[in-house]
Amino acid sequence: MDWERIDAHEPAEAVDGDREAAVLVPVISRSDGASLLFTKRADHLGEHPGQMSFPGGGREPEDETLEATARREAFEEVGLDPAAAGIVGRLDDIPTVSNYSVRPFVARIPDREYVPNEGEVAEIAVLPIAELTDRDNYESERRDHPYYGDIRIHYFRVGGYTVWGATGRMLAQFLELATEWRMPPEPDRVVDPDAEYPV
Repeated sequence: MDWERIDAHEPAEAVDGDREAAVLVPVISRSDGASLLFTKRADHLGEHPGQMSFPGGGREPEDETLEATARREAFEEVGLDPAAAGIVGRLDDIPTVSNYSVRPFVARIPDREYVPNEGEVAEIAVLPIAELTDRDNYESERRDHPYYGDIRIHYFRVGGYTVWGATGRMLAQFLELATEWRMPPEPDRVVDPDAEYPV
């Protein structure tokens, strides 16, 4: 893990999005390598149900900063003690189709059992970075997106889970900063704007 590159990265700040949100990109260090913790969103949620995401959510009035938002949401969703998240750096802000501007904070977190808040999280998945960087587990497509315009969409398939969408964009940038993984120069395919998503 190249923590120095993450720390040195100067993140782009989003100018779009009516609402602010923040997530933690939680890294767990283990003897056999580092892993990332993801949540699978509960099916009853109104926005992005069933999708893989990083712990996080919308900024509340009591949150003094977006970092505070990320820490609070991670505690609410998976029981991570806010003081136990060691922030390493930030990724670029991500605008989403739900009109949020999302700020990702990369954090080192303890290797312990985390418990999902069933009101928001269906499952917690800890996925090895070695598998996320395996080219056989990755594909991408380019399409003319109705919100983003011409965009490349990433799909990481590990352990029966598919990470894609805004979280896939964050993950691709994280892997390029923290590991030797590099995005292939060309997508696997170009699809029509109304093509079904392969998830």
